[in-house]
Amino acid sequence: MKLFFATLMVAWISFTSIFTLAQTNLTLTGKVNSADGKPIDGATLYLFKATDSALLKTAIADANGLYQFQNIATGNYKLTVMLMGFETYKGSAFVLNQDKNIGSITLQAAQTTLNQVTVTAQRPFVQQKVDRMVVNPEALISNAGSTALEVLEKAPGVIVDQNGAISLKGLGVTIFIDDKPTYLSGADLESYLRSLSSASIDQIELMTNPPAKYDAAGNGGVINIRTKRTQVKGFNGAVNLSYSQGSYGRTVNSFNFNYRNNKLNLFGNLGFNTNNGYSNLTINRYFEDAFGNATSNFIQNSFNRNIGENYTSKIGADYYLSENSTIGINLTGIYNPSKRTANVKSQFSNPQHQLDSTIAAFNVQDQLFKNSGVNLNFRQKLDKNGRELTADVDYLNYYTNNNQAFNNSSYLPSGALKNSDLLTGMLPANIDIFSAKTDYEHPFKNGVKLSAGLKTSYTETDNIANYFYSNNGITAIDYDKTNHFLYKENINAVYLNVNKDFKKLTVQLGLRLENTVSNGHQLGNVKKPDSTFKRSYTNLFPTVYLQYKLDTADVNVFGINYGRRIDRPYYQDLNPFLSPIDKFTYYTGNPFLKPSFTDNIELSHTYKSRFTTTLSYSKTRNDVSETIEIVDGIYYSRPGNIGETTVKTLSFNASFDFAKWLNFNISGRVSNVHSVSDFYTGLLDTKGTYFFFRPVFQFKLPKDWNVQLDGGYQSRVKSAQFDLGARGRINAAASKKLSASTTIKLVANDVLYTFKNTGIINNLSQTKANWTNLNDTRTVVLSLSYRFGKSISGQRKHDANGAEDEQNRVKN
Repeated sequence: MKLFFATLMVAWISFTSIFTLAQTNLTLTGKVNSADGKPIDGATLYLFKATDSALLKTAIADANGLYQFQNIATGNYKLTVMLMGFETYKGSAFVLNQDKNIGSITLQAAQTTLNQVTVTAQRPFVQQKVDRMVVNPEALISNAGSTALEVLEKAPGVIVDQNGAISLKGLGVTIFIDDKPTYLSGADLESYLRSLSSASIDQIELMTNPPAKYDAAGNGGVINIRTKRTQVKGFNGAVNLSYSQGSYGRTVNSFNFNYRNNKLNLFGNLGFNTNNGYSNLTINRYFEDAFGNATSNFIQNSFNRNIGENYTSKIGADYYLSENSTIGINLTGIYNPSKRTANVKSQFSNPQHQLDSTIAAFNVQDQLFKNSGVNLNFRQKLDKNGRELTADVDYLNYYTNNNQAFNNSSYLPSGALKNSDLLTGMLPANIDIFSAKTDYEHPFKNGVKLSAGLKTSYTETDNIANYFYSNNGITAIDYDKTNHFLYKENINAVYLNVNKDFKKLTVQLGLRLENTVSNGHQLGNVKKPDSTFKRSYTNLFPTVYLQYKLDTADVNVFGINYGRRIDRPYYQDLNPFLSPIDKFTYYTGNPFLKPSFTDNIELSHTYKSRFTTTLSYSKTRNDVSETIEIVDGIYYSRPGNIGETTVKTLSFNASFDFAKWLNFNISGRVSNVHSVSDFYTGLLDTKGTYFFFRPVFQFKLPKDWNVQLDGGYQSRVKSAQFDLGARGRINAAASKKLSASTTIKLVANDVLYTFKNTGIINNLSQTKANWTNLNDTRTVVLSLSYRFGKSISGQRKHDANGAEDEQNRVKN
C-alpha cells in the first residue's frame, strides 16, 4: 500500500507542479441594481480577460445585489452581467492593479417574453468546488428523454449496477433530492429515480465528503439531485415530452411551473412516465462433491417483463411575511403501480449434461409503491450581514404492497408432468418518518463563517408477509415464510461548521455528533418464536477541507479533504423475512447487521477549472454487502457485514475546447479494491484493480444544430464475493433549436448493444456459479421541450432539508 501511494504521489506532484505560478492577489467588488434602484438577487457575473476574452471567473449576486471576485491578478478585464428577464450588460475594459469597487451596475428589464429571449451562455458539464463536484445534466444532449437514474450513470465516478445500486468511486452513497433524502433504497429507490425526468433536474452534486450540515450516512458520501425551480414572474415554466423505443416503447414526461405575484410564490413539478422493459437473466450453477468432482448442473433462464406507470408530483408555496421572513410548504407524492412477470425455465442435468428434470415457472408480482410527504419551513434573516436562522419540519409516509404468485411445474426428461405447486404471498409494508431540524448561520467581520444546527428524526416501519402453499389441491399457511416485523429508530444530531477564506487558502472544519437508538421486534407464529433486539450508539463525524490557490488567476488549485461516514442498515435488511425470488432463490434479511464506518481522504489538483485529478483512499469497517450462500441446492441472498474493505483510487476529469465548434470532456478512474472477511466458506480475501472512463464529444454546428458522441467503458471488477464482467456502450445524439423556446432532440443509446451484465460468484460451498443479464438498453429517444413565461429576479433560495438520512434506507 505504501508503495502504491508513494508512486502515485510522485507522479501526481510531478504532473501538477509544472503549472505553479505566483501572482498578486486582488479583489473586485460591486453591486447590481434594477432600473428602479432595487438590488437584484441571483444575477450571474462573468469576468473576462480584455486581451483575449477568455473567461476567468464567475460570481452570483446575493440578496443585496452584492458580488465579489477574489484572488485576481493585475491586468485588463471586462465584466458581463446576465439574468433572464433583463438585458445583458457588457462593460468596457478596465485596469485592475489594486483592490477595486466598481460601483453599481444597472440592468434594464427586457420587454420581451421568454420565448423571444436567446440565452447564449452554457454551463460546463462538470464544475469543481471546494467540497463537491457539480454536474450539469443539460450539457449532455444524450440526457434528453432519460430518467434521473440514467443521468446518474453518466456522472463522473458514479456506477449504477444491474440491480440499480448506486456507488460513487466504488462506495455506496446516500441519495438526496433538493437537500432532502429520498429515504429509499434497493428496488424502491431505482423505481423512484426512473420516475424522475432528466428534464426536471437542474444540477447533480457529488460529495464524497459532505459538510457537517449533511447527515453522516453513506460511506461513499452524498449525491444531491437539485430539481429545477423557475425564477420568473407570472405563470411560466416548461413542458418536456419524450418517447423511447427499444424492444418495447416507453415515455418520460414532465411539466415544471412557477407562479409569482407580490408576496406569494407557487411552484411545482409534475411527471408521468411509463415503464416497459425486460431483463433476460441466465444463471449457471455447477455442483461438486467434497473432492471437487462434478455431481450435477443447474441452468436457469428467467425472462422478466416489467410494466408500470410512474406519477410524481412536487408542489410548494413560499409566502414572504416581510423582506427578512419567509414561510413555505412543500407537498410531494409518488404513485407507482407496476406488474412484473417472469417465465422461468430451470434444467437439472448430470455431470455428462444429460437432462434429469425440468421445472417451468410462471411468476407474477403485482406491486404498488406510494409516497406522500409534507414539509413546513421557515427562514429568518437576522440582519444585513448574513446572519440567518432556518427551520424545517417533515412528515413522510411510504406504503408498498406486493402480491406474489409462483406457479411451478416439474417435468420428467420425457416431458411428462411430474408435479405442480403454487406459492402465493401478500407483502404490505408501511413506513412513517418524522423529522425536525434547525440551522443557524453567522458570518463574522473577519471573514469567518460559522454554521450550526440540530436535528431529530423518528422512524417506524411495519412489514407483513403472509404466504400460502398449495399442492395437490390443498392450501395451507407457509409458516417458514410468513412473518411480521416491527422496527423503530430515533436519531438525534448536532453539528458545527466553520469556514474562512484567506487570500490563497480556504479552510472549512466541521464536526457532527449523532446518537442512534433502535428497536426491532419479529412477531412469532406457531413455528417461530418472538425475537427482539435493541441497539444504542453515539458517534462523532469530523470533516476537514483545505483548498490552496497557487496563483491569483485560479490556474492551479490544490485541495485536501477528510471525512468520517456511517452506513446504517436499510430498514428492511434488518427484517429476517424469507422472501422467494423463484423456487430456488430466496432473499432474507439479517437482524444482526451492524452499521459500517468509513474514513475517506482525498487529495486533488485543478488546472484552469478544466482538468482535475484526485487521489483518494477509504477504509470501511464492518462493510455491508450482498452475500450468497447455497444450502441443499437453494440459493440464499442476504446482506452481511463482510469485514474490512479498502479502496484506493486515482481519478480525473478534463474538458478541452479544440475549436469553437468542438468540445471534448473525459473522466475516468483507476481503483484498487481489497476486501477481507470471515465468510461462510472460510476466509474471504479478495483484491483487484479496475478502470473506468467516459469520453464525450460535442459539436456545435450552424443553424442551432448540436451533435454529441459519448460512451463509457468499465473493466472487470473484483469486489468481495463477486467478479463483475467488463461492460461499455456508445451513445449518439443530435439537437435542433426550432426557436428560442423550443428544442427537439434525437438520441441513440447503446448503439452497439454492449452494455451487458455478466459475472462470477465466488466462495460458494462445493458450487461454481456465473450469470448473464441482458436488458433493454439499446433505444432511440425523441424528445421535445418547450419553455414559456417572463423572468425576473428575487427568488427565495432556501432549500428545505429537514428530513435527511432516514429516507435512503427504505428498501423493498
